[in-house]
Amino acid sequence: MSPRRSAVESRRTREKIIERSVAIGSVEGLEGLTIGRLATDLGMSKAGVLGHFGSKQALQLAALHGASDLFTRLVWEPVAELRPGLRRLRAFCEEWIRYLEHERTVFPGGCLFATASVEFDARGGPVHDAVARYLLRGRRLLVQDLRVAVRQGELPPETDPEQLAFEMQGLYMALNQELQLFAHALAPARTRRALDRMLGS
Repeated sequence: MSPRRSAVESRRTREKIIERSVAIGSVEGLEGLTIGRLATDLGMSKAGVLGHFGSKQALQLAALHGASDLFTRLVWEPVAELRPGLRRLRAFCEEWIRYLEHERTVFPGGCLFATASVEFDARGGPVHDAVARYLLRGRRLLVQDLRVAVRQGELPPETDPEQLAFEMQGLYMALNQELQLFAHALAPARTRRALDRMLGS
C-alpha cells in the first residue's frame, strides 16, 4: 500500500471512530466511550482504535470536536451567507430547532453538548474546558447577530445582546430536554413562540 493510500485509509478510519463516538456520546455520555465498545461496534481491534487517539480523554476531545464540526455544517453553514442581523439570526435559530428535532442519524440521543455539559459541568480538566469553549462559541454566534440587529434598528436600542443570547441558549438546552426526556411533540412550536417574544414576531 502506498504511503498516500495508507494516510487516506487512516484518516477514514479515524473519522469512522469519531462518528461512532459522537453517536454513543449523545446517548450514553462521553464516559460511555470505551475503547472496547468502539472496537466491537466497528469491528476493529482495541489496539487499532487506541492507536488513533492514545487515551480515552483524547477520544472524548475528538468526539467533541467532531460534534462541533457537525453542528457547524448542519446549523451554521446553511445560513452563514445571509445578511448579518435579525434575518440571519432567525434563520440560524430555525436551523437549530430542526437540528435538535430531526437529526437522529449522527445524534441519536440529542445534542452531545447538552449531554456533556451536564456530565462535566462540575468537573475540571480538558474535557470540561472543551465543552465550555464550544458552548461559548455558539453563544458568541448569537451575540454577533444580536449586536448587528440592534445597530440596524431591528431590535430595540436598549436590548442587551449578552443577556438575550444567554436566554436563547437556555431555551435551546430546554428544547433538547423536552425532546429527549419528555418526547414532547409541541416543544419546537413552543420554542418558536418563545423566540418570537424575545426577538419580535
